[in-house]
Amino acid sequence: MPNVSHPSTKRSTLADWAFSITVMLFATSTVAQPFVIPTASMESTLMTGDHLLVDKLAYSPHGDASARILPYADVKRGDIIVFRWPVDISQTYVKRVVGVPGDRIRLIDKEVYRNGDKLFEPYIQHVDSRRIPFRDDFPSDLVPMEVYPRGRLMLSADVRDGEVVVPEGQYFAMGDNRDDSSDSRFWGLVPRENIIGKPVIVYWSYEAPTQDLMGYSLGHFVDVATHFFSKTRWDRMFKLVKSAG
Repeated sequence: MPNVSHPSTKRSTLADWAFSITVMLFATSTVAQPFVIPTASMESTLMTGDHLLVDKLAYSPHGDASARILPYADVKRGDIIVFRWPVDISQTYVKRVVGVPGDRIRLIDKEVYRNGDKLFEPYIQHVDSRRIPFRDDFPSDLVPMEVYPRGRLMLSADVRDGEVVVPEGQYFAMGDNRDDSSDSRFWGLVPRENIIGKPVIVYWSYEAPTQDLMGYSLGHFVDVATHFFSKTRWDRMFKLVKSAG
């Protein structure tokens, strides 16, 4: 006799899938955490509207003895990290680690130099052809108004011979969309204890403006319900997020 798929079986299967996804995204918040990219600062590595799963166990907890037992790793150059923004820890940012403790960082005409060597960064993009002091030649004595007090403190305390020397327990982080990124150039270094984890996979990507992704308004829910299939970036579904070691 042919196999027959009963409606109750289908409902049970759908319920199982829904439950599994719910557990994966929410109930396992101690292991993984969902996160959405609200701005263009990491394009084209991560797009505005990418929804990620963040591995919260990727890095060794700061000063935790369990680091000797569990398979944690240190934060490395080139890692993409999710962290609590040092200016306002209620906000979560995602950037790429450019400098680890002890590194010397400077920019000359948009090019990043670390410990005197120019970096090869095939993942970055430049969307502004202008050469703007401080943003593109960093650090600089010409400090613009948009630099936060933390950034000014870094410039006064951690600059040696025209380079930022990353102190112990801190990281210098930048967006891949270098001309359109608020990062360590403007608000200073990322403390180790602020780092939440690293993104591992894009589980959904949806075209939406920043204001919708920041607040999840009723209009956004209506937009998703109406345009789910046409605005979902299907080619980014289940895309792995790779760091650059």
